[in-house]
Amino acid sequence: MTPFNSPLTPFNSPLTPLNSQRYQVPQMLQIYKRIQPFCGDFKRIGQMVPAILLLLPLMLCAACGDDDPADEPTVVTPEPSTPTDEPKPDEPKPGDGDEVTRFVGGDLSMLTQYEGQHAQYLDKSGKSIPDLLDFVKEQGWNTVRLRLFVDPSHSGDKAVCQDLGYVKALARRVKDAGLHVMLDFHYSDTWADPGKQWTPAAWATMDDAQLATQLYDYTRDCLQQLTAAGATPDFIQTGNEISYGMLWGTEAAVASKQTNRCYTNSPQAHWDRFFLLLGQATRACREVCPQAKIIIHSERTPKPDVLTDYYDRLRKANIDYDVIGLSYYPYFHGKLDVLEKALTQLVAKDYGKTIQIVETGYPWKWEVPGTTVDYSATYPYSNAGQRQYTADLISLLKRFPQVTGLSWWYAEANARGCTGSLSNGWYNASLFDNETGRALNALYELKSFM
Repeated sequence: MTPFNSPLTPFNSPLTPLNSQRYQVPQMLQIYKRIQPFCGDFKRIGQMVPAILLLLPLMLCAACGDDDPADEPTVVTPEPSTPTDEPKPDEPKPGDGDEVTRFVGGDLSMLTQYEGQHAQYLDKSGKSIPDLLDFVKEQGWNTVRLRLFVDPSHSGDKAVCQDLGYVKALARRVKDAGLHVMLDFHYSDTWADPGKQWTPAAWATMDDAQLATQLYDYTRDCLQQLTAAGATPDFIQTGNEISYGMLWGTEAAVASKQTNRCYTNSPQAHWDRFFLLLGQATRACREVCPQAKIIIHSERTPKPDVLTDYYDRLRKANIDYDVIGLSYYPYFHGKLDVLEKALTQLVAKDYGKTIQIVETGYPWKWEVPGTTVDYSATYPYSNAGQRQYTADLISLLKRFPQVTGLSWWYAEANARGCTGSLSNGWYNASLFDNETGRALNALYELKSFM
């Protein structure tokens, strides 16, 4: 938005018990009769010993048997399997056996900025929060999402400041706090979303082949630097809300055109170009961070037919990824039944991927600018209304086992005490009251997703 479970499969090789019913008393007597002649002549003891050795274990088995005759169990011999190091396309990737199978948290990309402007974070009772990362972990969060821009100095938006150096430092703090990092590549100098996928200024003159190489090199370098800094991502979004493709060109060159857009009726060449670029990004992720889960992110939640057409195309193109990431904002996308329909259709398609709501939010006071769906009759713009939306959203998501993640966008926005530009232009769907600095009830409610 702009402002694996891979259960261990036990080896199916049942121990075949010695069939005690096969050697019960009648059979034992028959065997005894056969060796009885040897027992009368102790001089033939040498002949008798082998028979006794044979009889002894059979008698022991007979003693353990059931008096009732029964069908002998069928012994199943497991077929030999051929080991392989390569997972099948839709099978869970390495790392799916982690203990944590659900992920909940929020986007805290502006935390460093708010701290730098002296924002006062308080819990719901008014007690000061010394470290927000420690606090959210105490409230049950286990994941923090961070966005990354190529060169945000070209943007001019106060919320677009997350270059690689910024993200490395904050991601290291997240990891040190014992939380997972979800890295959101924007592959742009500013916000990337369905209406804006502008190519970074430094890449503006590259042709498609050069751009693909640059995308691979850039992704690889960022991940290598993060890893070296002790901030290896656990989830990686290879693009933000890339429903209609990515890296269309510069805003000045293609803003009023359909260049490189990937709509359902776009030329196949546009889609092929998109898949070329996306494939290079995912290749870099697998090489540097093989345990990380790759997320492909769309916000086409209110249009499930377009949404499934998109992921159908990804499957046909054999794009390598693990998680379907969705944005869902009720004030833009519609009521909860809209999300339910989208999830139902995605699950029915059986893509073999988990699903995460990587962006959501709801106002605690005043509507968000640009709101197209008024949901305030059901969920008033209040602390209680925001919490109830969160509770009902979670109830819906937990009906879909495939949904394993939930992340609140711009959760840290808090103007209380701010001494700089963040003291105005409030975002009213965060998880802190901009006036009092207190945590809102929805922040605490999120843990019920786990």
